[in-house]
Amino acid sequence: MHRRSNRIRLLLVEDHEIVRVALRVLLERTGDIHVVDEAGTASRAWEQVTKFKPDVVLLDVNLPDRCGVDLCRDIRAAFPNTHVLFLTALPDTETLRASVVGGADGYLHKTIDLESLVEAIKAVASGKGYLDHAAAGSVMSWLRASSIHSDANPALQLSPQERRVIALVAEGKTNKEIGVTLVLSEKTVKNYISHAFEKLGVTRRAQAAVMFMKIPPDTTKLLS
Repeated sequence: MHRRSNRIRLLLVEDHEIVRVALRVLLERTGDIHVVDEAGTASRAWEQVTKFKPDVVLLDVNLPDRCGVDLCRDIRAAFPNTHVLFLTALPDTETLRASVVGGADGYLHKTIDLESLVEAIKAVASGKGYLDHAAAGSVMSWLRASSIHSDANPALQLSPQERRVIALVAEGKTNKEIGVTLVLSEKTVKNYISHAFEKLGVTRRAQAAVMFMKIPPDTTKLLS
């Protein structure tokens, strides 16, 4: 059967077969997502990513042969147009931090409802980052507990306009939406993001968002 070309092409990576089958059936029923294949191990997932080059990889953190975070790093390095969305039963802060640094676009707990899961998949497929409420709470706890000195934070090297742009990136806005908000062309927004990413030493919007959130509260007032 010929599938609609505008559907999101997704690879499902989960080591529990029953969970995989259930997710596949539920996601296919939405009509917006096409599950190109599924995998229960990291090695099998790598073969399928190489073969299908999916739009999104829905990835479990804990796989029997390799950590999902390490697999995520390899996917992001080799296939920059493939987005990675973690789905895990164990949302600990260290793994969440590692996944963001490793280039993940989103992080979800397995208690998430189907509507929110589909929303997250669509968000990361369009280049946005996505954290569910549990993961967002973990991120904020990590940032509050971190002892990063302001003079060591690369985010402070950003110009005021670059900070405004990255602040909107952190809110999950697209380049077009940022342009409308700041009255800039999409090309100009893209240039600001490119320069900001270079200063921050990141390649992904989710990474930039985390770096931005580490700016001390008093310095973020420069955005107003």
